[in-house]
Amino acid sequence: MKKVAILAMQNSMAFSIISPMDVFSLAGVMWNFFHDQEFTPFFDVRLVTSTGKPFKCLNGVRMVPDGSIHDVQETDLVVVSSIKDIEKTMSREHEVVGWLKDRYREGAHIATICTGAFVLAETGLLDGKTATTHWAFADQFKKRYPKIELKAERLITDEGDLFCSGGYSAAIDLSLYLVEKYCGHEMALQSSKSLIADMNRTSQAPYAMFQYRKDHGDDHIITVQEWIENDFDKNLNYDDLAHKIGLSRRTLVRRFKTATGETPLTYQQNIRIEAAKRFLEKGIRSFDEITYKVGYEDSSTFRKIFSKRTGLLPKEYRKKFQKASAD
Repeated sequence: MKKVAILAMQNSMAFSIISPMDVFSLAGVMWNFFHDQEFTPFFDVRLVTSTGKPFKCLNGVRMVPDGSIHDVQETDLVVVSSIKDIEKTMSREHEVVGWLKDRYREGAHIATICTGAFVLAETGLLDGKTATTHWAFADQFKKRYPKIELKAERLITDEGDLFCSGGYSAAIDLSLYLVEKYCGHEMALQSSKSLIADMNRTSQAPYAMFQYRKDHGDDHIITVQEWIENDFDKNLNYDDLAHKIGLSRRTLVRRFKTATGETPLTYQQNIRIEAAKRFLEKGIRSFDEITYKVGYEDSSTFRKIFSKRTGLLPKEYRKKFQKASAD
């Protein structure tokens, strides 16, 4: 049996702790139970914290761990739960960084759920490698860890012995992925069917929302952002925008990209895509109508742009997110 240590951090999302515990603990158990077969568990799962004391999750649920990180003499896999705030977490639980590095040197694999990627990134083990985290924390992650290649669109990244997952429900995706890696496809498939959980989801792009960065302190650029947001369906005239705030076109584009990470044109494009997504979710307009409403004339061109950004065709996005009947 492989030994798994679930490392729970203060103020974790409970789901990021319970999900991997259930997936690993029930591999070889739930399916066998359904078929009146002898249980054949594949994983020995322990819940640990830095102190070994009971702790409270972000939703208020209290949990009692099996022990502290110092009780773990050896393990094959460490799964790091989500966190709320990296600064507060590290000031309170800084010793987990050294502990993770020690476990890794001893041959353990390390996997992170959602924002748990920040904790692993603090160790330096991800430097020069790929990672992912919840899409809403992508900008913060990039700024804090420039040596790591963040693949924010991915649901899972695999560096052989270091694994990251996206949003917190991706805890199930990553756990099933690791069951398959360690125990084979058939066992992962049995677990998937038993839990009624999809396998092989690869992208969190359909769920991501464009983030309107306005904490950069450049008032001129904030003004331009608001103009674009209010008139996103109109064609941009860079010269007019620059003239209104007393800048050259070249300076505007440079300062805009420095402040937001995007060119004005890409910024507008992202806003148009978000507007199209809302129309598709309501399900009351054709895509040709939506294309016109958000400022494009050619639905074929906009369909390609939309699909590249979300990872789904418009009709697939509508089907996935439109209000559905329970019938």
